[in-house]
Amino acid sequence: MIPAARLQAAIDLLVEINASDRPADGVVSAYTRARRYMGSKDRKSVTDRLWAALRSRARLTWMVERFGGKPSARTLMIAHLLLGEGRSAQDLRPLFDTRMPHAPQPLSDQEQGLIDLLAGKPLEYREMPRETRLETPEWLFPRLEPIFGEALDAELAALLGEAPLDLRVNTLKGDREAAIVALAEEGVDAEPGPLSPWSLRLEGRPNIAATKTFRGGFVEVQDEGSQLIALLCGVEPGMSVLDLCAGAGGKTLALAAAMENKGGLVAADVNEGRLERAQTRLRRADVHNVTRKPLGPEANKWLKRRRGTFDRVLVDAPCSGTGTWRRNPDARWKLTPEIVESLLVEQAGILDRAAGLTKPGGRLIYATCALLPEENEGQVEAFLSRRADYRALSVVDLWPDLGVGDYPGDPEKPWLRLSPARHGTDGFFVAVLERIE
Repeated sequence: MIPAARLQAAIDLLVEINASDRPADGVVSAYTRARRYMGSKDRKSVTDRLWAALRSRARLTWMVERFGGKPSARTLMIAHLLLGEGRSAQDLRPLFDTRMPHAPQPLSDQEQGLIDLLAGKPLEYREMPRETRLETPEWLFPRLEPIFGEALDAELAALLGEAPLDLRVNTLKGDREAAIVALAEEGVDAEPGPLSPWSLRLEGRPNIAATKTFRGGFVEVQDEGSQLIALLCGVEPGMSVLDLCAGAGGKTLALAAAMENKGGLVAADVNEGRLERAQTRLRRADVHNVTRKPLGPEANKWLKRRRGTFDRVLVDAPCSGTGTWRRNPDARWKLTPEIVESLLVEQAGILDRAAGLTKPGGRLIYATCALLPEENEGQVEAFLSRRADYRALSVVDLWPDLGVGDYPGDPEKPWLRLSPARHGTDGFFVAVLERIE
């Protein structure tokens, strides 16, 4: 694709994202699947530009409005080219030449004027409101300040960056050093992650899915913080384990490897389609101790039969996803207080269901990829007030050698909190709750 066609594709995608309730990554996947003719370089060029524009959407909108423009997919992309990519007006205008195939429509007089006014300007101005500069809805600040205090701005700024590419080594296939060697033979440089003993962090954004190391199931893409959730489950071979909100199976795979394929591991989820997609990953990883269980209405009898039978129950709860904004930059503008309130009810219900499935002496692990305290310690504290037969275990005591350096969470609390600014991971919360015998 010529540069003008790539620009039009990015504009088209932004239009679709603006018009859809679906997450941006789902819109992008559907768009590229429908256009098989797009080569890998074209897809990367288009999506890199799109994600960069989405990460600076509030600032771009503010700048367009400040200089008299009307925010739209076209004007925001024009502003991104000038302010985000540092293009000159002279470089930008030829991209709208309709004599080139699939080029955007010609610039209007208003757009021509906007280009002249924005060219050479910075992306950020001192007068920008805090919520604009940090790309965060204003209503979230008072909810996050009790957790992060003076560090809040640094934490939110870290969520504006691009997440690193982390891999989890499948220990059913070999150890971390062997995986590093295998990747190096395919031209991929990887280093051990600082926190998880299974983790590798890659330089740049190589096409890992094209490597034999990935296709053979030796490594999986998984944020290092997500790996820690699986590690803190403390599973062992021969245990009976339930991954209650398994989704596409990322943590299920990690649990199966830690169990050495021995024992019983149930991957359950209300979304049967996601469980179906997990099957491909399970086969690739040579995992064979997992049973997939859709949680439709007919699952109630199964759940009753399994009450009090699991050594470990992992609840990776549906949540606001505020810890994943580096990967899902559009999600911050789709979140509302009403959605959070609905999630709180759902999370409490799942926790109560999971509590009955854990055996006495077993552990219930509650995790989110959220930063909001009401979804995290608020849920755990409310649960413990309802269930006198549970207690919170200290993550520090469970795993004294967690990662390197200082304990990467809240030392005065029993749970673990991870964030991009402090730990280089997505934002996660984990609490380990033991059912008293």
